Amino acid sequence: MMNFLLDPNVSYVLLILGFLTAILALFSPGTGVLEIAALFALALAGYGIANQPVNWWAFIIMGLGLIPFIAALRRPPKTRVALILAASAAFVLGSAFLFQGEGWQPAVNLLLILLISPLAVGLTWVITNKALEAYTARPAFDLDRLVGMTGHASSDIRGQGSVYVNGEEWSAVSKNFIPAGSAIRVIRREGLTLEVDPIEK
Repeated sequence: MMNFLLDPNVSYVLLILGFLTAILALFSPGTGVLEIAALFALALAGYGIANQPVNWWAFIIMGLGLIPFIAALRRPPKTRVALILAASAAFVLGSAFLFQGEGWQPAVNLLLILLISPLAVGLTWVITNKALEAYTARPAFDLDRLVGMTGHASSDIRGQGSVYVNGEEWSAVSKNFIPAGSAIRVIRREGLTLEVDPIEK
């Protein structure tokens, strides 16, 4: 029943699929579906690898491909191409000799390797790069910039109320009574609530 998993081509595809799904799960945590799918694919790939003759040094070559890949993430766009190509080459070479074939012949179909390996590196690059860009990107508007801005009270503020600042309505608190329409200044921000003081005329 599990004999099809002992096909090097099947094991290879499951390994790449599990790897890509794990990368997606890492940068898109949530429902747990991706995590389960990655675990399932890697478990099936592991079964095939454990029951077939493999060249463990091929894993090292594939792992070495991570060095130029990670380096590319830290380089300017114009200098990344050579590093990505080096990572792809290491991945293709490691993939070709992952399973022991006859002599020096790859056990995995060479066309499959040439199709999937660069695709896997490319998809990993896009996913990782986009995730890092989203992580390091500055918010479109830094809410802390509201501190010091002026506006007016949209309602009477008796401890709590609402104010109009920077073109938007905000919940507000104040230690002072502030009549509706009065000019205010933001002195502090707690989440989406602004602490304000009246502006003395």
